[in-house]
Amino acid sequence: MKIPVVSIVAKSGTGKTTLLEKLIAEMKCRGYKIGVIKHDAHRFDIDHEGKDSWRLTQAGADTMVISSSEKLAMVKKTSPQTELSLEETVESYFQDVDLVLTEGFKKSAMPKIEVHRHERSNELLCRTENRDETLIAVASDSSLDVDVPLYGINDASGLCNLIVKRYLS
Repeated sequence: MKIPVVSIVAKSGTGKTTLLEKLIAEMKCRGYKIGVIKHDAHRFDIDHEGKDSWRLTQAGADTMVISSSEKLAMVKKTSPQTELSLEETVESYFQDVDLVLTEGFKKSAMPKIEVHRHERSNELLCRTENRDETLIAVASDSSLDVDVPLYGINDASGLCNLIVKRYLS
């Protein structure tokens, strides 16, 4: 069975992470196992200088895993030529969940919910000259004339109902 993926997209500073936190909590309350992938267009580090994990990757480890009874984290070196696609990442690491929510990946072919904050922008990313047909809903702090369902920016319950109906029923 293919794991459904829904991407939360918006311009920076609009509230993607805040909405994603609410969606995760709501889906967990409903009994679903949720995976999350955060896209970072910039270089990031999760192993910090001086820590053992950092020292091991600095020594040349191509893959380094930190494991405990509660968590597992992996640092895997990649290059732009070997970066996994969203689909490959889900296939490789998320087979134990019911749904994968992503933050970002606005250029992917996955279904998208766009977060819109009036003070941040007057237009939607997914409804500009490059119309994105994968948009399934908008979560906004203002009323908009859109061709997909419109939810309040904090309506995690309503958005979860949509996701469950479309992808988990």
